[in-house]
Amino acid sequence: MYIKRHIDNELLAWKNSTTRKPLLLRGARQVGKSSSVRELAKSFENFVEINFEHKDYASAKDIFARHSSPQLICDELSAIFGVKIIAGKTLLFLDEIQSCTDAISALRYFYEEIPELHVVAAGSLLEFALQQIPSFGVGRIRSLWMYPLSFDEFLRAIKLNVLAENLSKARPESDFSEVMHKKCVENFKRFLLIGGMPEVVAAYSEGGSLLDCQQILDDLTNTLYDDFAKYKEKVPVSRLREVFNAVILQTGKKFVLSNVQELNNLQIKECLELLEMAGLIYPVTHTAANGLPLGAEVNAKFRKFMLFDTGIYQRYLRLDLSKILNTNNFDNITKGALAELFVALELKKAAPINLPTDLYYWRREKDGSSAEVDFLVQCGEDIVPLEVKSATKGSMQSMFLFLKEKNLKYGIRSSLENFGTFDNIQIYPLYAVSNIVKN
Repeated sequence: MYIKRHIDNELLAWKNSTTRKPLLLRGARQVGKSSSVRELAKSFENFVEINFEHKDYASAKDIFARHSSPQLICDELSAIFGVKIIAGKTLLFLDEIQSCTDAISALRYFYEEIPELHVVAAGSLLEFALQQIPSFGVGRIRSLWMYPLSFDEFLRAIKLNVLAENLSKARPESDFSEVMHKKCVENFKRFLLIGGMPEVVAAYSEGGSLLDCQQILDDLTNTLYDDFAKYKEKVPVSRLREVFNAVILQTGKKFVLSNVQELNNLQIKECLELLEMAGLIYPVTHTAANGLPLGAEVNAKFRKFMLFDTGIYQRYLRLDLSKILNTNNFDNITKGALAELFVALELKKAAPINLPTDLYYWRREKDGSSAEVDFLVQCGEDIVPLEVKSATKGSMQSMFLFLKEKNLKYGIRSSLENFGTFDNIQIYPLYAVSNIVKN
């Protein structure tokens, strides 16, 4: 079963563009890159797929190693695989391209010599390979980033399209019916447990139970651990696992290096960098936020790290599913970290797919002060503080302090409340945080 994704429209637009460049899909393993390309292939007369990790395609590696001419490459690929590669009629898909750096280098020549040929490449550990090719195709290749499904994509996958459409238009200043709000909250809780990995969502949408989904999440987690051996030969798998586990346990809090036992700071930082390059964790960095861009005044010593999927997160911690389904207060579950993780991921997924968005937060740096705003987002030319509340209410002291210090117009609270406003605060339900940056 193919689950429709927002990237599908981007891929069709790329296909029909007259200024098309070879396309590079980037993102963690098993987030749906290959499936989306195969769906796109249905609109072509011919489709050639080469998986550089599969032994059946070893001959393709040799072709790219021997030739830099796209025409010669296409001629030999056509002969070996028995499918004509015709510009304008064939989609050439180079999957797991990180396993063939010669193919990565060749992408620029496809743009220069056969720009009318549709070429898509994808890779799950691609960032590691790109380090070896510093100028692999600047200006000649277009990159798109993929993530697990967003909440909006999840609703559409389980046939709640009308609810998704109404939710996409909802705003704090307009009414959102209590019936629809309760329906969204109900499915939001289920999404926290299932997560956005396409295999899990597909199983659930086809009638699988939540317990079935937990088994698939176990399998996916084991696959992630198996991949650690591919990251870097000199970094022991055990070291990566220890840092990965520490990220999960410290979700929602400033990451403290000293909490990772038996590793020095340099080793921990190296592992964090590798996990980030693999797309498994995302940093949320402290910024002074005195103006735009938010990244101009960061302090990299103060960072939180977020796992790439809520389903993987809750499964690792073996959370009680019934408690999540039956509560309206996530403070009682991982001290609110699960809700904060969801918000971080929705903000990442809502960004333009050709421009991955960095995440920021603010904390007061004076001694003895614990003031902290969970996220800062840019809305137009405004810096907007976003506080995540795990229930239907909560203190706003840090928010008001930040607004006063920075002389800002308004802030946003995200909780299990319905849409609304009070004073200079806008309320977005947790399930609707993506609406903040989509406006």
